[in-house]
Amino acid sequence: MSKVGRHMIEAAEIDRIVFREVTADTWPDFERLFESRGCPGYCWCMLWRATPQEARHTDGASRKAAMVKRIAAGTTVGLLGYLDEEPVAWCSVAPRSTYRRLVDDGSPDVGIWSIACFFVVRRLRGLGITQRIIAAAVNFAKTRGVSIVEAYPVDPESPSYRFMGFVAAFEAAGFREVGRAGTRRHVFQLRVA
Repeated sequence: MSKVGRHMIEAAEIDRIVFREVTADTWPDFERLFESRGCPGYCWCMLWRATPQEARHTDGASRKAAMVKRIAAGTTVGLLGYLDEEPVAWCSVAPRSTYRRLVDDGSPDVGIWSIACFFVVRRLRGLGITQRIIAAAVNFAKTRGVSIVEAYPVDPESPSYRFMGFVAAFEAAGFREVGRAGTRRHVFQLRVA
C-alpha cells in the first residue's frame, strides 16, 4: 500500500476514536495502554500528581500503585481514547487542585481543570489526533461544570515537557496564553462557562 493510501486509512481511524473517563471499570484498559511498548509506564502520569511522600518513590511500580489508589478513590485523572475498543490515546485532564506544582501563580484552583499530559500510540501520531483529544478534554470538563480549562504546552523546539503538547495545538483549539510556568512551559486557558 502506498504511503498516501496508508495515511488516508490512518486518518479515517482517527475519526472513529471515542473517549472514556478512566475509572475503576476502565482501569484495565489504562493499565494495558501504559504497559504497552513505547508508553510512559515508568511515569504512570504521576509527575504532577505525586505528594511529597510519593515523589520519593520514582520507580514505575510505586507510581502505578499511587495511580491505582487515586482511581480506586474515584479521583478524576483523565481520558482514554479508544479505537475499536483498543486503548490508543491518553489525556491527563482533571481539576487543577489534584495536581501539584503546575503553576505557582497564587490563583485559586476552584473551577479550573488542567490538561497536563498526552500520549498517543506511535502508529497514530502525526495525524491530528491531538486536536480530537483536546476537544474531548474540553467537553469532558464542560460536563463537570468547569469554568476554565488550562494547559501548559511548549514550543516545538523545547527539549523537555513535550508530553504536555505544543503551543500551536492549543492556539488552534481557541486557548489563549495567560502566562508562563518556568522557562519552557506556556500557560494557556480556555473559558468554557
